[in-house]
Amino acid sequence: MNKQNNQNKKRKIEGIVVSDKMNKTVIVDVWRFKKHPLYHKVLKVSKHFKAHNENNEAKIGDKVIIEETRPLSKDKRWKVIKIVKKNQGEKIDEEIKLKEETPINEKIESDIDIIVKN
Repeated sequence: MNKQNNQNKKRKIEGIVVSDKMNKTVIVDVWRFKKHPLYHKVLKVSKHFKAHNENNEAKIGDKVIIEETRPLSKDKRWKVIKIVKKNQGEKIDEEIKLKEETPINEKIESDIDIIVKN
């Protein structure tokens, strides 16, 4: 009876994978809306969670559902339950590769050209 109650209390949240460089671990970015207590403005707040990804199935940009679990390491308290949407990360991967491949000198020169033209 006690085990069933504990299983029902586990939180499940949905987020986007922002890093998969670690073995069997992904970093999931979760967004939520929070209302400022005094000014009542709605703010978009994000938080990163390290989640266990047993078969390294989740990749950058995938939308996943993670579930709270027992501590697996110093920072890992979540595990990937389901990949909701795949192939969202192809655009993100291409942008990251382009940024890494472009040498710093070219970036500076292109910035200088933009400033000079204006």
